[in-house]
Amino acid sequence: MKETLLMYARHTKQTNASAMALVDGLSHQARGEDRKSYYKSLAGIAIHIFDSTLYFHGLCRDSFPAAATALTATTSLAAPEGEVTEAQWKKLKADLALADQAFADFVLTLGEADVSHPIKLDWYDGKPPAVPFHFIAHQLFEHDTHHRGQISQILDEMGIEHDFSGIGIGCLPQ
Repeated sequence: MKETLLMYARHTKQTNASAMALVDGLSHQARGEDRKSYYKSLAGIAIHIFDSTLYFHGLCRDSFPAAATALTATTSLAAPEGEVTEAQWKKLKADLALADQAFADFVLTLGEADVSHPIKLDWYDGKPPAVPFHFIAHQLFEHDTHHRGQISQILDEMGIEHDFSGIGIGCLPQ
């Protein structure tokens, strides 16, 4: 299980970086334009991906001593709010890369038994009050995949060639 989680953590890091690089290649105006998605713009979707990543890191830090240490690098990070300046965009891109690397590094430190460590939840009305770490990791990976799909759809509509849909062989644990 740990190897699978590590593969997906590396894949998330790689594909988030690819998506962010494509969006980064657009003008500031194109990144911020309302694309009629729930999070409005490409920048808005990227902010949501990052903010949710921080949220999942927080859940892990709050219930898992190993995560508290491994994910320290993301404790003081925060997503920008509102319309993003060019400087905020650059920081967001760098911070998401840092957060994705921190999560992959964290997964790398885990023992097989750790993947089932209970993580306290603050949703589902407390039923269940906790889920195994692997459930939270899966939620994070699926969440990012879903929102990269939204970015992909918008890039398709813009006629921008891209492909960050498959898992690269480099994501396999060594």
